[in-house]
Amino acid sequence: MLRHQRQLAANSITNYTRSLERLMGLLGTARLDSLDSAQVRRLIARLNSSGLSPRALANILSGWRGLYHWLVRHRNFASNPCQGVRAPKAPRTLPKALSVEAAQRLLETIPGETVEFVRDAAMFELMYSSGLRRAEVLSLNCGDGRLDLHEGLVTVTGKASKTRTIPVGSKAREALAAWLAVRAQLAKADEKALFVGARGNRLSASVLGNRLNSWARASGVQGRVHPHMLRHSFASHVLQSSQDLRAVQEMLGHASISTTQIYTHLDFQSLAKVYDAAHPRARKK
Repeated sequence: MLRHQRQLAANSITNYTRSLERLMGLLGTARLDSLDSAQVRRLIARLNSSGLSPRALANILSGWRGLYHWLVRHRNFASNPCQGVRAPKAPRTLPKALSVEAAQRLLETIPGETVEFVRDAAMFELMYSSGLRRAEVLSLNCGDGRLDLHEGLVTVTGKASKTRTIPVGSKAREALAAWLAVRAQLAKADEKALFVGARGNRLSASVLGNRLNSWARASGVQGRVHPHMLRHSFASHVLQSSQDLRAVQEMLGHASISTTQIYTHLDFQSLAKVYDAAHPRARKK
């Protein structure tokens, strides 16, 4: 049902699977229909005491709740014991984004001249230019029309199988053209993936993350830089310049604008720093 009716992404299916495997492990020999709300709360408390974060507990509970919702509808279970049970509240953290200066330094500092570095430059420029998720950029193929360098557009399928088309900036187009010119030096003859690894097959998510972090260190950007940070940086920087929340929502592929609104808080933090530095009655003596 999750895969075919709701069309959830592969990562979401994996997360659901893990949460249900955890439930089965906790139940042991007990039957699914023996669980009540009090027991669900005790199981969540047990997982909480094991050190799982509130966010992880919320994801686990969501998986359990979804399973019992399906069992009530399709297997005549009397009720959903997870209904009304809440995970511990997690403090809301803002997404980490690079400053404009740090993003430029990261992308303008190419650590080497190998084919792999040409590929990396194209990947990172595209992710920052168009706000792509890691899975979206790695799923791109050659020759399927989804990447149009002439028109400056890329079409990807994101979460919930939602397709969107996003502009590609001039720097990213230049980097992509440079990569396409040398891609055959790495790619196997029958490989369709746009971005390939040393063995000529589709590049893995772990390699992308490790390469980006290495680039960040080489360019002098402080702290760990992960792929989603390029997406956060894209959203924050476009919003700062345009103030068009709806446009950013569409480009990110967010189903709800409330998800996009978190980037307005990043913008406010930047504004607050300017205020603190500039206002004569805000400066610390």
